[in-house]
Amino acid sequence: MEFDTIAAISTPMGEGAIAIVRLSGDEAVAITDKLFRAPSGKPLSSMASHTIHYGHLLDPETGSVAEEVMVSLMKAPKTFTREDVVEINCHGGLVSVNRVLELVLRSGARMAEPGEFTKRAFLNGRVDLSQAEAVIDLIRAKTDRAMDVALGQMEGRLSRLIGSLRQALLDTLAQVEVNIDYPEYDDVEEMTLPVLIEKCAWVESEIDKLIRTSGQGKILREGLSTAIIGRPNVGKSSLLNSLLQENKAIVTDIAGTTRDIIEEYVNVRGVPLKLVDTAGIRETEDIVERIGVERSRKVLKEADLILLVLNSSEELAEEDIRLFEAVRGMDVIIVANKTDLPQKLDFEKVRKQAEGARLVTTSLTRDEGVDELEEAIASMFFEGHTGSQDMTYVSNARHVSLLHSARQSVRDAIDGAEAGVPVDIVQIDVTRAWEILGEIIGDTVQDSLINELFSQFCLGK
Repeated sequence: MEFDTIAAISTPMGEGAIAIVRLSGDEAVAITDKLFRAPSGKPLSSMASHTIHYGHLLDPETGSVAEEVMVSLMKAPKTFTREDVVEINCHGGLVSVNRVLELVLRSGARMAEPGEFTKRAFLNGRVDLSQAEAVIDLIRAKTDRAMDVALGQMEGRLSRLIGSLRQALLDTLAQVEVNIDYPEYDDVEEMTLPVLIEKCAWVESEIDKLIRTSGQGKILREGLSTAIIGRPNVGKSSLLNSLLQENKAIVTDIAGTTRDIIEEYVNVRGVPLKLVDTAGIRETEDIVERIGVERSRKVLKEADLILLVLNSSEELAEEDIRLFEAVRGMDVIIVANKTDLPQKLDFEKVRKQAEGARLVTTSLTRDEGVDELEEAIASMFFEGHTGSQDMTYVSNARHVSLLHSARQSVRDAIDGAEAGVPVDIVQIDVTRAWEILGEIIGDTVQDSLINELFSQFCLGK
């Protein structure tokens, strides 16, 4: 498969030590040779693959030096795209990297589309679709565990498992074909149906295992949307600052200080939390504070986890009880703060209102109780840890949807076989499951979906 040569800036824009302009395609080396001059005078095309060379880029129109660079040469097929790849390392200023890109584009390269380098890796057989999608998960990973999961998928862990499921279904289809092609053997169908049911049941159980990881996988991939709620001045902003280990929110003794939503990501025992510090929810005549309270109510409805903060030095108020009612049925951890002050809060009454929700006591001014809170969060969603290192997580919504569809097709095949449906009819459901699983790794996916998926990538990746 041949493509034109593409180029893009592969490092973040801004000031830095190094910036990289990447080229990929059959003309990548020839285009660079028009611009690059090494001290030896040798063209890049004569140099060994997977080497890096110092020199200068010259403007072909004026002959003047445009930039001092290091050029990495990687020849096909041992590259990410399985095409010739050149990476021009220049100084990391905005003017410098844009000048290099402009020279490359003027010399015959085309500006890459978002994700086009990874798309070419997929189209050229370097990675399958699930591995390609893991690239963007790796870039967006917010914790070490999320990065490990993305790396595992990039290395083909999910691909291998999906491949084994498809092979089992293919073996089953082959057995069905024997039954159809040689109907004169009366015992073939008797042999075929038990094998079909057994193999399909195994595939169904393996798909179920993957689907069960999707909740944790989604959390690792996207983060756990966590709303910190409570009456004004109970310590919500102090809790945010304690979890972040920095002063992001203003903390005062004045009720209603937080007027708007504050969002920050934090790593809690390998679980990425998208912490949302809300305005204290109460009735108020202050117009600005009232807007903040309404936004808080909206965040509350969209949250995966609620941290409901109470003041242990005060009795349970009517506003607290209304908050308990608002989060009924949700995943909630009660944080009884200010334990350094004389206790007036009736914990038994709180537990009755909480209906089984875990209660953690803290004194945020003394930095006490934060470890217990982090343990409670990890225990609620990952039973205290984020799973074994070799576990295959499914976090991609597209993959989850396809797994549900494949499981249903396998279940239909099993039900049909057990009900005595002719084996050639059962074959249709088995084939459908095989095709759906193929969409996960890109074997049976449509071009329009491929274009949509890679459009979500950044330029230069």
